[in-house]
Amino acid sequence: MSVPLYQAKAELVRMLGHPVRIRVLELLQDGPRPVRELLGEIEVEPSSLSQRLAALRRSGIVTTTRDGSTVVYGMADGDVADLMKAARRILTPMPSRRNELPAELLETEVAAQ
Repeated sequence: MSVPLYQAKAELVRMLGHPVRIRVLELLQDGPRPVRELLGEIEVEPSSLSQRLAALRRSGIVTTTRDGSTVVYGMADGDVADLMKAARRILTPMPSRRNELPAELLETEVAAQ
């Protein structure tokens, strides 16, 4: 028996519902990255990042390749990157509220234009 579409969507949102996973996906929008680079950009313990990356890999959202002993992560397809961009647009409120936005959101919005 197949899973209803609404349930599959809920599972996707649940999978994306962790700040570290979202940050990983934001970083991978610029292209594949080795784990050591991700660790340099995300302030978490290596074991925590490993758990988050494994969950993203199991769900098929990211892929891995090996370059010798280095594991490189990349986006499985562009649809998730599009979803991250849509989330940014949704979170960017009207111009009258721009001074209340986190600086990081404004920086990423400017960079995306």
